Amino acid sequence: MNTAQTEPVHQIRRTSGSRRGELVDAGDTFRRTGRVRPRPRNASTKPPLFLPCARLAFAAVSAPRHWIGNPRLRGGQSQLKQRSGHGLRTRKEKESSSGRRPRRSQPTGSSPRGRAPESPRLVLPPKHTTPAAILPAKEGKKPTKPKEITGDPPSASNLDHAMSQPAAADADAAAMDPSPSPSPSPAAPHAPLPPAVVEWPEGGALTRDWVAGLASTLDWCSRHLPADRLPTVLPPALVQRLVLAAAAILHREPNLVRVDPRPGQSVVVVGDVHGQLHDVIFLLRDAGFPSEERVFVFNGDYVDRGAWGLETLLLLLAWKVLLPNCVFLLRGNHESKYCTSVYGFEKEVMTKYKDQGPQVYRKFLRCFEDLPLATIIAGCVYTAHGGIFRGTIVLPSKRSKKGKKGRKNKANCTVDPTSIRLGSLDELLKARRTVLDPPWEGQNLIPGDVLWSDPSLQMGLSPNQERGIGLLWGPDITQQFLRANKLKLIIRSHEGPDARDKRHDLLGMDKGYTIDHEVECGKLITLFSAPDYPQFQASEERYNNCGAYIVLNPPDFATPVFHSFEAVKPRPPAHPFYDFEEVIDSDEELNLDAMDSGTSSQ
Repeated sequence: MNTAQTEPVHQIRRTSGSRRGELVDAGDTFRRTGRVRPRPRNASTKPPLFLPCARLAFAAVSAPRHWIGNPRLRGGQSQLKQRSGHGLRTRKEKESSSGRRPRRSQPTGSSPRGRAPESPRLVLPPKHTTPAAILPAKEGKKPTKPKEITGDPPSASNLDHAMSQPAAADADAAAMDPSPSPSPSPAAPHAPLPPAVVEWPEGGALTRDWVAGLASTLDWCSRHLPADRLPTVLPPALVQRLVLAAAAILHREPNLVRVDPRPGQSVVVVGDVHGQLHDVIFLLRDAGFPSEERVFVFNGDYVDRGAWGLETLLLLLAWKVLLPNCVFLLRGNHESKYCTSVYGFEKEVMTKYKDQGPQVYRKFLRCFEDLPLATIIAGCVYTAHGGIFRGTIVLPSKRSKKGKKGRKNKANCTVDPTSIRLGSLDELLKARRTVLDPPWEGQNLIPGDVLWSDPSLQMGLSPNQERGIGLLWGPDITQQFLRANKLKLIIRSHEGPDARDKRHDLLGMDKGYTIDHEVECGKLITLFSAPDYPQFQASEERYNNCGAYIVLNPPDFATPVFHSFEAVKPRPPAHPFYDFEEVIDSDEELNLDAMDSGTSSQ
C-alpha cells in the first residue's frame, strides 16, 4: 500500500533516500508519484510548480563563468552539469537515476502544460575591444587594414602596453576569473566613463606613460565628447603649457635639421596627416612608437580639413617634448595664419575653447613660426614639405606708397624665369622662417618655396603660376639638386589625391606615395599619410586613397621601404570647421592679398 494513502495528510513517511522511514511535514504533495518535498518554515502552501526552474536559475547565477562558457555545456536540455560541491545534475541524469520514463522533446518555443519553459541559454556580453585607431597591424605588401584587437594592459616600460586601454585588460581578467558572478542580472550596456582631467606630470618632465595616456584620452574625447566640452578634460592652461614647451625646443633648431641616426636606428618619414587623429594613432602603432631605436620625421600639414587638428598636433608636440632627438616636426604650408583661417583650424580652436580660443590660437601660431623647414637624414636624404627652393635674390621693394583710401597698391610679382636659380643649403639655413605666412614676394622667398613648390615633368625651374606662390621644377633640377648636395633621395609631401586628380602629368595618390622623378643620382618621392582624404568631401564619390609612410633602414638609408595603410573606419561623427563645399581643394587660387607677408606674431 502506498504510504501516501495511509499516513495523515499533514505528515508522511519517507519511502526513499538516506532518511527513509522518517515522518516529515508533507505540505503539498505530488499526487501522481507520491513523492513529497519538505516544506520550509513560513513557506507558502501553493504548489511549487516553478521550483525546478528557480533552482536552475540560481545554479546558473552562482556557477563559475568558465562553466557557462564551456562549449561542452552549450546546447542540449541543460546548461550545467553536476560538479563537486554543487550537486547539480542535468534533467536526463535525474530521470535516469529515478527510473522515470524520459519526457518527449517539445517543439521549439513550447513547454509542457502547467510547467515553466526552460531558461534560455546564458551568454556573456562580448569583451570590450580597443578602438582600431590605436591597434597595430602587420606589415605586408598590401595596404594595412586596421582591425579590432583586445588591447594589452598598460605598462610603464613598454609603450605598446601603455597605449592599450585598461578597460580591455579588465574584461580579459574578468573572463578568466573562475569566481561566481556577483550579480544575477544580465550585464547592462557599458556606458563610457569620462577620463580624468589631464594634468601636467609631477616633476615637470613628460613620460612615455603620460603621452600614452594623452593619446587614449584624445581618442576617447573624439568619440564621446562634444567639441566644445574638450576643455573639461584638456584644460586650456595645459594646452598652452604643452605648446610653449614644444615651441621652445623647436625654436632652438635650425632651418635645416641634420638627423644623424645612431647605429641600428631606423628613420620613419611621415607626410601630411591633416587632423585625422585616429589614422595618426594607428600609424604610430603600426610603424612602432618613437624610441631610441626609431626616429620619426614628420613632413608638415598637421592641421586643417580634418576635425581633430588640435588633438593631432598636441599629440605630436607631446612626443617632441618627450623625445626631442628622436622626433622631428617640420613646417607645412597649412601651419600658417592664412591657411588655418580658411581651412578650419582657427575655427576649430575657437569652437573648442571659446573664450580662451584666441589666446590658445595665438600660442599655436607662435609654434608654427618655430617649426624647422627641412631635414637632411643620414647625409643622403632631403625632406621638406613642398620641395626645393630658389637662391636668395636681392630686389628693390615691390610695394609702392599708399594710394587712395589708404590701400597699398598690389605689387607686380612677375618674375623673369631666367633669373631664378637653384638655392643652396647654406642659403636655406640663413632664411627667416619666423613669419605667420611665408612671403610670396620680396626677398625672403625661400620659406614659401620650401612649403609650396611642386614637381613637374617639364624641364627647368619656374614660378608656380597655378598656386601663385612657390616653384615648379623638372627632373633636371632634381638631378642638379641631388648632385650639388651629394644626396640620393628627395622626400616631399604637399599633394594629396585631390591635387593629383587635377594634374594629369603626374601619377595619382591612390597608394599614398608616388615616385615623380627617377634620375641618375636618385629619386624624388611624394609622400601623403592621410588616408581617405579629405575627411569632408562635397562629391558623392570619395577618393578612398591609402595613406603611407616610409622607413629608411641602415646602413645606407637610401632605399625607401613603403608602407601603405587604409583609413580607420568608421570615423566618429564630427562636424567640419570650414565650408568644404565652397572652399577650393588643393590650395589653388590663393587670395594673396589676404596673406600676411612677412609679419611675425612675436
